[in-house]
Order: sequence, then C-alpha cells, then structure tokens
Amino acid sequence: MAIHRSKEADEIIGEKICCSNDGFIRLVDYMGTDSSIVQAARVSYGKGTKTLLEDRNLIRYLMRHRHTTPFEMVEMTFHARMPIFVARQWVRHRTANINEYSMRYSEPLDMYYLPEPENIAEQSKDNKQGRKQDPLNRKEAINIRDEMNYNMSNSFETYNKFNQQGLARELSRIILPTGAYTEWYWKNDLHNTLHFLNLRMDKHAQKEIRDYANAMSTIVKKIAPLAYEAFEDYRLNAKTFSKQEMKALDYIVNDFHSQHEIIQEAKHAGLKGRELKEFLNKLK
Repeated sequence: MAIHRSKEADEIIGEKICCSNDGFIRLVDYMGTDSSIVQAARVSYGKGTKTLLEDRNLIRYLMRHRHTTPFEMVEMTFHARMPIFVARQWVRHRTANINEYSMRYSEPLDMYYLPEPENIAEQSKDNKQGRKQDPLNRKEAINIRDEMNYNMSNSFETYNKFNQQGLARELSRIILPTGAYTEWYWKNDLHNTLHFLNLRMDKHAQKEIRDYANAMSTIVKKIAPLAYEAFEDYRLNAKTFSKQEMKALDYIVNDFHSQHEIIQEAKHAGLKGRELKEFLNKLK
C-alpha cells in the first residue's frame, strides 16, 4: 500500500493547541490520508486512476452506509496534557493505545486546572451529569474559584511535604486532586477517533473535554478533509429516528407534500444522484 501524506497535516506536526489553561494537544505523527481510505476500499495499489470527485463520493458513501473498516486504515498519534478528570472521561474510549505519564516514577506536573469564572455554574436540573448554561454571578464564581485554588494548592504542598519525609511517590500522589494535570500519548485510527469526536464535541459533553475534542477535530480535518466533511454531514450534524418517529415523519412528508415537491426540496438541500435515490427510498 502506498504511503500517503498531507501537506497541511505535516505543517502542524508538533504544534500545540492550548486547552484548559495549561493543557494542550498536538499531533505527533500520522499514517494515511483520504487516499488511504479509498485505496483500501477499492483494494487497489498505488494512487489509482480515480478523480478527486470520485474519491469524495466513495468516502461519503462509506460514511453514509457505516462501512467503517476503510477509515481504520488512517492512524494518528497525539500528545496531550489535560486535567485528570478530563483524562478519566477520555480513557473510556478503549479503542486507543495510551501511554500515560506515571506519578509512581516521576514527580507530578506542578500545575492544576482552575475553571474561568464564566464557566462556573450550578448543577443542571435537566442534565444530571452537567452544569447549567448560565454561570453564577461573577463575584460568587470568583470566590468559588479562589477556594478551589486554595484547596488544590494545599494538596500539592502536602504532597511535597510527604516527599521530603521520604514517603513513596505512589502513596504521596493519593492526596492530589483530579484537577492536577497528566499527560499521555494517544494513538487511534480514524474511525474510532471520529466516534470520540462525535460524542465529545456534542453540546452535552463537559466543556473541558469538549475543548480538547474541538482542538483535535481541527487536526483530523487536515489529515483527512474529505472523510471529516462526510463525518460532519452524516454523523456530527445528523439525526437518527426511531421506528415510531419514522412513521410520524412518513405521515408528515407523504400526506402533505407531493412527490415532485419532495424531490425539489431534497435537491434544494443538496441531495443528488445516488444519495437522492437513497433518500426517496427511505420515504417509501
């Protein structure tokens, strides 16, 4: 299989994108591009003879019909520094290869995350996992941030005291907060990376991990722009419907619109060719 590279991705290797105050994410290396996806799908060798438009159509077809294996031909390695509470959410995506900074062998990073006052809010009553969209008033938010700072600073001072007393690092680290930073190398294929982005760029994801996902997405877009475009159209900005919801939609569409009107509106939305036929078949 030919080795495919992206000029845009090569130019940003090693560049840090800042997240969560002292955190960051950067591309270390990658293998494969959009060309690797279509090459694997066609089970061919070399660059092939297809045009860019044909490659784009094939990638969109693969994404639309959940033919995921060709997307696994692209791999990327990231180096990231994040608060431990973000890492614990991140690591739930078990498809990746991870090598994390060890506080058994090394001193902890002498830094911790503090949310900005505008990101400090009460617990949401609708979303049991998250905060309200509206922040607390600035004075109250600053007081809470100062208290967070005081307690986390104390935990690091206690860690250093234990260290000076000769306590093992694997025990001293117990008192460090989840706001402390950790680092890791994270390697994953494109299919599973897009799955990560689909979940972690969602508005319901915690803001802090959403920031990392948004930063990662800008890197992925440079490695495989056609695949990322298809991901935005068919996954990130798409919706799925239950059997009951489909019945309701079928009633709304077919009882209030003629076939001609449906086709015209579909074309106006950008559907054409095979994709238009697939859409019309769903309405039958």
